[in-house]
Amino acid sequence: MALLIAGVALWIGAHLFKRLAPAQRAAMGDKGKGVIALVLLISIVLMVLGYKAADGAVFWGRHPATVGINNLLMLLSIYLFAASGAKTALARRMRHPMLAAVKAWALGHLLVNGDVPSFILFGGLLAWAVIEVIVINRANRDWAPPEPVPMSKEISTIIIAVVVYAVIVALHYWAGYPTFG
Repeated sequence: MALLIAGVALWIGAHLFKRLAPAQRAAMGDKGKGVIALVLLISIVLMVLGYKAADGAVFWGRHPATVGINNLLMLLSIYLFAASGAKTALARRMRHPMLAAVKAWALGHLLVNGDVPSFILFGGLLAWAVIEVIVINRANRDWAPPEPVPMSKEISTIIIAVVVYAVIVALHYWAGYPTFG
């Protein structure tokens, strides 16, 4: 469990470092990007290893309804992530589509994984996404939506999201986590 907690804490700290200690981050210069990227990579490895090894009380298990809701939230999450980069119509209406994607992802996984390690991993990342939105909004009150994109980009973003979803489902099955029950 310690690896999992360390990974989540490292992820949160690395992401909030720029906002909470801007002078220290600026002093690192461009080399700081590599350092932060390495810290984030280490945090992901710790979270994966820690989650696989963690054991804890189970409060609820998978239910067909929560599995269905989770799958819809995952598809939404992937679309939001893609929309943030593609600057689609939805991204023009939302200030933080990528963080909204993390929230949908974490909430969906909490619905189907009612155990303590999941509370730490998915609950911790959900809390981070909420905090990150608050910190960014306080630091940067002004926001201008991106320029509109052609309809073809909107459609291709949806198609890409569905294809990525299918790949993620296949990877989950390969790893032993059946996504459809």
